[in-house]
Amino acid sequence: MASRISRITGVRSMRPMLYSLNAKRSLSSTAVKLANTGADAKPAPNGNGNKGTTHFGFKDVPEEEKEILVGEVFSSVAKSYDIMNDVMSLGIHRLWKDHFVSKLDPGRRPGGEPLSILDVAGGTGDIAFRMLDWASDVHNDHQTKVLVTDINPDMLGEGKKRSLSTKYADGMCTELRLQRIRYDELTYHNIEGSRISFLVQNAEFLDSVPDNSQDLYTVAFGIRNFTNIPAALKSAHRVLKPGGVFACLEFSKVNFSLFDMVYQQYSFNVIPLMGQLIAADRDSYQYLIESIQRFPDQETFAQMIRDAGFETSGPGYENLTMGIAAIHIGVKA
Repeated sequence: MASRISRITGVRSMRPMLYSLNAKRSLSSTAVKLANTGADAKPAPNGNGNKGTTHFGFKDVPEEEKEILVGEVFSSVAKSYDIMNDVMSLGIHRLWKDHFVSKLDPGRRPGGEPLSILDVAGGTGDIAFRMLDWASDVHNDHQTKVLVTDINPDMLGEGKKRSLSTKYADGMCTELRLQRIRYDELTYHNIEGSRISFLVQNAEFLDSVPDNSQDLYTVAFGIRNFTNIPAALKSAHRVLKPGGVFACLEFSKVNFSLFDMVYQQYSFNVIPLMGQLIAADRDSYQYLIESIQRFPDQETFAQMIRDAGFETSGPGYENLTMGIAAIHIGVKA
């Protein structure tokens, strides 16, 4: 895996919005279609009938090859994914994720219905667990559900394993878990059971997710790895219900030049070295840094979201830590 990659690499709060959505749904029941989210995108043929090229880090590769290469990267880092994010964000990604979820404020409101949430490229369940915790703890909502999709089975495998130590695991507890929890905890687990599920899907197609079926679509630190981002955004628009929210947390462009110089030095000189020391995988970390550089800046990505049919408020994004990361939000009219 490493040798192959080495050859290639060289807004405002959403509380009123989700509240109004639930209020509307409590007054009238509308037919629900289904949901689809964009993750990778099936490349459109070029003028000669051949597939085109896209970037994999700083290199251009055939579109059909990028999916394989990205898959190898995330299979390699799946077991050390949280450590990887700690290295790449100086540990601040945990605060960003907490802020991301609090901004969205997911959960059923009084008189409303539970939410259907689609977390795309969410393999390890990091964002999904946070959203379910928020819904339960803040809104006393024990019915909102999250479908976690990822194109990489290894990442989903990590999420499934983590779910077994939470109250959100599918179905009843296993015999092993029954031996570890008390009766009252088991009762609470049964209330919370089956609120999270994991499904291997190419987010560009999400052929198992119907149109107009999701209240909230989230993607955190994943969309920059998609082969065709515009196609992925169109797919996200398709699967959301009218009034549904698209929310993306992603590394972005630092907006303070002096700090950017320091950050770039850290990114290209320290992070790959840390990848080698921590995970014995310098190449994957090198790709991840290069993928950040190739991702559009905040304004460009916000316009891409609008081009996909979403409405945005103000600039459409919120910078975090001087732009190292940004939250982008769009609403399906």
